[in-house]
Amino acid sequence: MNKTDIIVLGVLVVCVLLYTKRETIKAIIADIIGGDDSDISADSSGSRDIAQVLSQNNKNYLVLFASQTGTAEDYAKKFAKELTSKYQLNVMCVDVENYDFETLNDIPSKCMVSLFISTYGEGDFPDGAVKFEDFLSEAADSNGLANISISTFGLGNSTYEFFNGAGKKAVEHMTNAGATIVGDLGCGDDAAGTTDEDYMAWKERIFEELKEKLQLDEHDESFESSFKYEPLESITDDVSLGEPSFQYLPASKLSFNDAGIQLGPFDASHPYVAPFVKSVELFKSDDRNCIHSEIDISGSNMKYTTGDHLGIWPSNANEKVDQFLKVFGLNGKNIFNLTPKDATVKVPFPVPTTIDSAVRHYLEITGPIARQLFAQLVEFAPNEEIKKKLTVLSQDKDLFAKEITSKKFNLADALLYLSNGEYIWTSVPWEFLLENVSPLLPRYYSISSSSLSEKQTIHITSVVENSPNEHAEIGNTIGVATNLIRNIQLAQNKVDIASSNLPVTYDLSGPRDLFSGFKLPMHVRRSTFRLPTNPSTPVIMIGPGTGVAPFRGFIRDRVHMVDTQENVKFGKHMLFYGSRNTDDYLYQEEWPEYAKKLDTSFEMITCHSRIPGQKKVYVQDMLSERAADISTLINDGAFIYVCGDAGRMAKDVNSVITNIISSNKGISTEDAAEIVKMLKTSGRYQEDIW
Repeated sequence: MNKTDIIVLGVLVVCVLLYTKRETIKAIIADIIGGDDSDISADSSGSRDIAQVLSQNNKNYLVLFASQTGTAEDYAKKFAKELTSKYQLNVMCVDVENYDFETLNDIPSKCMVSLFISTYGEGDFPDGAVKFEDFLSEAADSNGLANISISTFGLGNSTYEFFNGAGKKAVEHMTNAGATIVGDLGCGDDAAGTTDEDYMAWKERIFEELKEKLQLDEHDESFESSFKYEPLESITDDVSLGEPSFQYLPASKLSFNDAGIQLGPFDASHPYVAPFVKSVELFKSDDRNCIHSEIDISGSNMKYTTGDHLGIWPSNANEKVDQFLKVFGLNGKNIFNLTPKDATVKVPFPVPTTIDSAVRHYLEITGPIARQLFAQLVEFAPNEEIKKKLTVLSQDKDLFAKEITSKKFNLADALLYLSNGEYIWTSVPWEFLLENVSPLLPRYYSISSSSLSEKQTIHITSVVENSPNEHAEIGNTIGVATNLIRNIQLAQNKVDIASSNLPVTYDLSGPRDLFSGFKLPMHVRRSTFRLPTNPSTPVIMIGPGTGVAPFRGFIRDRVHMVDTQENVKFGKHMLFYGSRNTDDYLYQEEWPEYAKKLDTSFEMITCHSRIPGQKKVYVQDMLSERAADISTLINDGAFIYVCGDAGRMAKDVNSVITNIISSNKGISTEDAAEIVKMLKTSGRYQEDIW
């Protein structure tokens, strides 16, 4: 065979591969170049060279964000918007995932940089920022950022051992790379619920430094939209009615392989619309609900691993949508398009669309309010009295916490409260709302099924948030996604929703009936919460309430191994589970069956905290009671897993484990705490807490 024959044969092989894999390749290409929601680059040139894009768009300030769930992105965009309006800077705000940073040190020395970064897992960078972390690490070895001046705001949770670990790592790398660090590292704390106030305090300090460093003049702030707003006459196939991404519009086309399987990748920008095939109420209580949901993913190429999270894309309740539209005097039927005035700015959701669709499917209209938003609303106050109220509240964080935050008001609630129940907020532009109300983000749930035994089905376990508000006129404080899931559960089981005394109802059919058949958009988020690969390794699991969800998946993994493998040997698996009483004892019929299968290798220790006439017992109490067993297992190399409430439970469990190690080894609690920290660093102590 001569050289020409080899070349021809090679071309034929490539052609055959291209043909046989054409659907997969099409999906990959579609995901890269996308529809209008492509996010490969924020600017129209398509370049990934950060210095080139900055120069081409005549920018003199760069705001970067590395976000896991969208919160860091939201704060970055708010910061960029304020820099533009207050100081007349030309700001570019972009996701680090979409750019290459080898030329970052080549940007003009007068161009400041600000980084907003969330921490994921045990002090890790977000998934989309892995390459950015590699760049920073390499730059640190070569003094590769000597030309850069940068400020950083981190978002994290202080209940985790490595609080704001990603932000701290980033600052360390940049310092070692020769960058000039402007101001202190801002540390937003989700555990304390102070992220917004933490951000505002940091921002004020940074602004003072920027004014001096860049010789900035402060201007009166007034809202100017980043988009050209265009009203449209009619709904066509390319107008979104709330579809989660452009691929689901009638004018677009989903990608399927030859077997009819919808192709991903499915992620936080491109979900899979999957059916709920089973929904069951788990609680036996009259005033609380917990729904077990089973979701069929067999129509997609979506995969998951036991311990992963499922992101559910919710919509807003009918009652909340109606309230929001009424408060601002909006006509939900109006159709509009948005065109960015700046090539580096992205539209916040699929457009063209309708106002009702945007409010129902794309905006976080029931979320907590940022104090900064009140300051921005002052210019649209309907009268001097309300303008004064807004001004005072926006400048006094304690008063704002007392009058707004503690009452759990959403934006519409708060404005009605300030105007004594009058619907007089028609002066607030729709463009202002769509740019300043945060985007409606997916809600994440620990998967409670096993990827070994339920390959094509995902189970989740969700407590329905529905608590009375002290202000009766506001109604109950509700969870957006959990109440939607409960509506599905009732409808799926043919329970009359109208007579069920629900706090809110939903449009279950969705845009163009996309959600009919009890479907919702969703995607899998990878987790590091994993069983040890060696089944003989001991395991200690602590999960009160719905914190037991991933451990149900873990145990089902082990049961599957018993059913499918011979002579498998397990280490001791101890599960500490707590509930209020037997009415909310989750999956109580299942655990005895698992125990029969796993025999002495599985032990479940239950405790109840609200049984009348009995002492309150929590999981941390039972850990202390079983201290000797815990010590033995840790000495034998046990993995420890904690899932559930971050506010108190996780801290208490950490303290108990520390004390057990201290007592067992005869060392100080300080030294024991260092051992716990090492266990976390090595992956032997894992937390999935919220």
